[in-house]
Amino acid sequence: MKAANGEGVVLKTSEASIPEALKVVESTLTISCEVSVEVDARQLACPLPLLKAKQGLRNMAAGELIRVLSTDAGSLKDFVSFVQLTGQVLEGFYQQDDYYCFLIRKQS
Repeated sequence: MKAANGEGVVLKTSEASIPEALKVVESTLTISCEVSVEVDARQLACPLPLLKAKQGLRNMAAGELIRVLSTDAGSLKDFVSFVQLTGQVLEGFYQQDDYYCFLIRKQS
């Protein structure tokens, strides 16, 4: 497993502002399942969590999973838009006490 770390600003959000596309894939398994790459973008401000995820995806094969950890509330909408625009598959989401966890399966 690979990891990327950084520093930045912690932003919080309410349950009401979580997009529906994330609510339907919400699962605690997002935190513990096996992945090819994990990107720790906690403490990084927008747009760095998404940029770090894109860097991680670049060297992955189709079908592999990447887990992205983020404290930036903007990442909630960023990752939904990203998967819609790029054709990646958002397989999981979980809001831990102080961060968000996204699980994305790389497509071709």
